[in-house]
Amino acid sequence: MPGRIAGFTLALVVVIAVMGGPRAARRGCVTLANRWLGTELPAPAAASPRSRWADRVRTAAWLVPHAAVGVAATAVTGALVFAAVMFPSVWLSGGDRVAVLWGHVTVTAGVAGAWCPVVTALCLLLAAYVTVVAAAGLRLLAPVLLDHRPAERAAAAEERARLLAGRNRLAQELHDSIGHTLTASTIQAAVASELLERDPVAARRALTTIEETSRAAMDDLDHVLGALREQQAPTAPARTLADLGALVESVRQAGASLEATTEGSLDRIPATVSREAYRIVQEGLTNALRHGAKAGITLRVTARDGLLELELVNLVGGAARFRRGGRSRHGLDGIADRVRLLNGEVSAGPADDTGGGRARWRLVARLPLGPER
Repeated sequence: MPGRIAGFTLALVVVIAVMGGPRAARRGCVTLANRWLGTELPAPAAASPRSRWADRVRTAAWLVPHAAVGVAATAVTGALVFAAVMFPSVWLSGGDRVAVLWGHVTVTAGVAGAWCPVVTALCLLLAAYVTVVAAAGLRLLAPVLLDHRPAERAAAAEERARLLAGRNRLAQELHDSIGHTLTASTIQAAVASELLERDPVAARRALTTIEETSRAAMDDLDHVLGALREQQAPTAPARTLADLGALVESVRQAGASLEATTEGSLDRIPATVSREAYRIVQEGLTNALRHGAKAGITLRVTARDGLLELELVNLVGGAARFRRGGRSRHGLDGIADRVRLLNGEVSAGPADDTGGGRARWRLVARLPLGPER
C-alpha cells in the first residue's frame, strides 16, 4: 500500500511538471498569480531557445509546490470546516462519540457540551488562517520562479527604452510637422484677410496654400497616430531634401522673403540624413516665421567633403527674441536631439553681425555623411 501511494504521488508530480512545458504555461501562471495572489509579475519576455527551456523548468518548479500547497490547504481547511459543522450538529442531536484523527471525542448533550460552538469558531478561524498562510507562501515563491531573470530584465528594459525612444521620435515628428503647418497657415490666413477685397486672386492663392499644407499635416497626423496605436499607418510620409523646394515655396507663399541656395549633390545624401535634415530646416523656418521674420531669411544647404551643412539666418524682432527659456526653446531642443543622434554638431544664437540695425538669429547644423560612395 505505501508503495502504491508513493508511485501515485510520483506520477502526479511528473504530470504536473510536464504541464509546465508549453510556452503558454508560464504566461498563464503569471496571469493567475497576479490576479489571485496579488503579485505584480511582468509578462514573460521573448527569449532565446536556451532561455525558453530554462523558463519551462522554472514553470514546472512552480507548478509542483503550487499544486502541493493547494492540495494540502484544501484538505486542512476542508477538515476544519467539516469539524466546525459536525461538532455542533452532534451536540444539538443529543450527543455521541465522534472519531477525531486516531482517537474519539465524546460530545455530551446539554450544558456539558456547550464547548462545541467554541470549537466551531476556532475551526473556522484556523481554516481562514491556513488559507492566508498558504497564499502568503505562494506569493513569496512566485517571484523566485516566475519573475524575470537578469537577462530578461535587461531585454525588457531595452525594449521599453526602444519603445519610449520611438514614441518620443514620433512626438517630435508631430511637433515639427504640425507646428510648421499651423504657423504657415496662421500667416496665410492673415494675408488672405488683408487681400480679400483688394486682391482676391492673391487671397485665393493663400487659401489654397492653407488647404494643401493642412492636408499634408493630416497625412503626418494619421501616420503618427497609427504608429502610436501600434497599427499599420495608412500613410508613411518620409520627406527628404528632395522636397526642399516645396517647403521653401510654402514659406514664400506665407509672405516671407526667403533666399535659398544649395551646393553639392543632395540626391546622394543617405536617406536617414536627408530626412532629418529636412525636419531640421522645417523647424528652423517655422521658428523664423513664428518670431515674425518675414524678411531677411536666408537658407544655405551645402553637401561636400562628407559633410552636410545647414545654415539658416533670419531677422528677429529685437533682443527679447533671444531668451533662453519657455516655448521658444522646444523646437531648438528637437533640432539638437536630431543632430546628436546623427553624431553631428549644431549651434544656434544671435549672429555676430547685424542687418539693417536689426538683430539676427543664426542656426547652423553640420551632419556627417560617411564615406563617399
